[in-house]
Amino acid sequence: MASKNTRTREHLIDVARGLFAKLGKKNVTMNDIAEASQKGRRTLYTYFKSKEDVYRAVIDHELAYMLAQLERVSAKETDPEAKLTEHIITHLDAVKETVNRNGSLKADFFHDIYEVERARRKVDMREVEMIRSILNEGVAQRMFKRVNIDLTAVIIFYALKGLEVPYIRQGISTEFENNKNSIVEFVFSGIRKTH
Repeated sequence: MASKNTRTREHLIDVARGLFAKLGKKNVTMNDIAEASQKGRRTLYTYFKSKEDVYRAVIDHELAYMLAQLERVSAKETDPEAKLTEHIITHLDAVKETVNRNGSLKADFFHDIYEVERARRKVDMREVEMIRSILNEGVAQRMFKRVNIDLTAVIIFYALKGLEVPYIRQGISTEFENNKNSIVEFVFSGIRKTH
């Protein structure tokens, strides 16, 4: 029974995400979600108390998707430099993909930045842990300098996060795509061990 409940909830979230992306959060009602899902209002209210509750679930679902991509990179058996490079590129691409996938949620993202940030706290902490782990591997394998790993992980994470909004707003577009490797190289210039 739990798997059917999970599938129903996931279906409702996916339908709501599509509606929010197409019409914008403020233009979608609980009725719209119930009709589009073909599940009915009673079913919708069984899983969600309000449109805000549904919207939070959509944000959480999108963040879980981003986190899963980063965890896939983190689990790879590869050298720390290649892993950190892929982590940085995956972070930036996952943000871009999530925003592009969500259409008018791009606009809602800026109006609901506090809601997004609230939902991101746990995901952000997990990402900092992943970066810290990669840095530890790099120092242990003598690929990276001995640095304050906790501080460096936080700096790398916030540097990536700071690039998200300009990237989402397309302030950095083609040039950014072409220069992702320069960003990676900039990070490594501070931590790569020179022989």
